[in-house]
Amino acid sequence: MGIADNIPVIFEDNHLLVVEKPVNIPVQEDSSGDPDLLSMLKDYVKHKYNKPGNVYLGLVHRLDRPVGGVMTFARTSKAASRLSEQVRNHEFKKSYLAVVHGKPGENSGRLEHYLLKDARTNTVKVVLSSDPGGKKAVLEYQVVGVNGKLSLVKVNLVTGRSHQIRVQFAAIGHPLFGDQKYGAQLNSPGQQIALWSNLISLRHPTTKEEMTFSSLPPDEHPWDLFALNKE
Repeated sequence: MGIADNIPVIFEDNHLLVVEKPVNIPVQEDSSGDPDLLSMLKDYVKHKYNKPGNVYLGLVHRLDRPVGGVMTFARTSKAASRLSEQVRNHEFKKSYLAVVHGKPGENSGRLEHYLLKDARTNTVKVVLSSDPGGKKAVLEYQVVGVNGKLSLVKVNLVTGRSHQIRVQFAAIGHPLFGDQKYGAQLNSPGQQIALWSNLISLRHPTTKEEMTFSSLPPDEHPWDLFALNKE
């Protein structure tokens, strides 16, 4: 069942709502005033279950506005608390697919940087570990496809820093395709960033069952350069 015909529901029960976030929709209300995913989903729950008053929907993790893919929300405060604990304990696993310029020197690896966010400009930069505002950012990646000057990488986040994947790959000289903020020198204005939330693994907040939800990016450039259905 879809919401507003463009937000597919992957899974839902009394505790979880898992959807495929469309690209270019903010997760929550921001200064743009554009329709946001959280408000849309609250409206969906309110009408589907005929709930009076305000609907609770907990934001467990975030995706940047231009990024699409699988995303999990909590339908109760208890579920939100338990999922947030999994996030803190690195038990809430998130994997992404990204198309980057060039090919990383190693087919698989681990990137560690210290990142500093400038809230005023909504940008993030790599800083020295001694920088008092820097936060350690860690990810693991595997190159799963190469086509010309582009590579498809699967990324497992160890930490969840703002713009982390985008900044860390730009820092090693392989910015993401379409990323205007951290790869403007290689990308054309108007290109869609090739970053997709591909897979989430979690423990159900009440049944304790291990659950995995996945989503594949659309069959369009540059994703169509790679055999995604085989990954």
